[in-house]
Amino acid sequence: MGNRVLLIVSGGIAAVKCPDLIRRLADRGIATRCVLTRGGAEFVTPLSLAALSGDKVYEDLFSLTDENDMGHIELSRDADLILVAPASADILAKMAGGLATDLATTALLATDKPVMVAPAMNVRMWDHAATRANIDTLKARGINVIGPEEGEMACGEFGFGRMSEPADIVRTVETFLNGSGRLSGRSALVTSGPTFEAIDPVRYVANRSSGKQGHAIASALSRLGADTVLVSGPTHLPDPPGVHVVHVESAADMMAACETALPRDIAVCAAAVSDWRAASPATIKLKKNGQDPEPLALTLNADILASLGNAGNRRPGLLIGFAAETDNVIAHAEAKLAAKGCDWIVANDVSAGTGTFGGDDNTVHLITPDGVDDWPAMSKVAVADKLAGRIADTLEDRP
Repeated sequence: MGNRVLLIVSGGIAAVKCPDLIRRLADRGIATRCVLTRGGAEFVTPLSLAALSGDKVYEDLFSLTDENDMGHIELSRDADLILVAPASADILAKMAGGLATDLATTALLATDKPVMVAPAMNVRMWDHAATRANIDTLKARGINVIGPEEGEMACGEFGFGRMSEPADIVRTVETFLNGSGRLSGRSALVTSGPTFEAIDPVRYVANRSSGKQGHAIASALSRLGADTVLVSGPTHLPDPPGVHVVHVESAADMMAACETALPRDIAVCAAAVSDWRAASPATIKLKKNGQDPEPLALTLNADILASLGNAGNRRPGLLIGFAAETDNVIAHAEAKLAAKGCDWIVANDVSAGTGTFGGDDNTVHLITPDGVDDWPAMSKVAVADKLAGRIADTLEDRP
């Protein structure tokens, strides 16, 4: 018998993506039963959801027919997973407050099954302190949050708040349902984002890394059951659900955090760590004073990947580095694999025009002692899921 998802469709323009979501779930052998809120019904019809899911759509908590057919308690516990997509600011607030004002929120309060939410709302609503507090509350209760993504809104504004694409939601659901537990009992460390190296209290040296790939990898490892620590440089991304996040700024901060959290099993160094820092950062803001600036003296930062590779009996069992290159991608990555003492290198081209830095997609090459595996272009979430699966495959036969 295949998996079944109870899909709760709340109010929001992203509800129009739900037919595609149901279709994609069906293509992966995952059956869907839908609960449609009053707000959701403003954007999608019960008939369309029923036609695609092949099942009755439930709307009314006090429907005698529905309660006789599938009572709300049974409805809340009959599925393997409850997915709220889109998850409006309203339903997230009701979930955080433990309200049961309609069929959807009653089912969510009564369920004993895992819950995922895919938020979708205006960027200002997403950034509001109340919404962020509600998300933190739900994460603390073990609810998995998918997205949201950055992009243009239906209202014309731009920022975080777009619901994740159906393909990415389906991939997350499938990984959770089919792969959950493959890394249970394993510990993992992931580094992500850039580092900021102070020149003075105002200025710093940095790079263009968004942290999207590293954050996605931490999330993917956590979904497979690994006890995951994410050490993140400064980004604008929300903390991945189920992951312990340590926020740092400089390469030295990141090194210290990695040494503290050094895992037994898995380390993925996806951060774009600055190679250099100012040799003597000024303690006060540097002034122009109408003169040419003094040359900025730089000194090398510690090499985190190489340090983990040479950690002796504290070295993680599987150590993976990233190589962000602008030319001779494979050759540079192969040299890095040999020099750093790691097991795998994930190489990608970040040259101008690729859109890798800051973008949602990536094209990577997995380099191991066995050779080079060229992966097709895919979303960074898909890269993370594939890499996490490869890690699980490799560790399954290890004690």
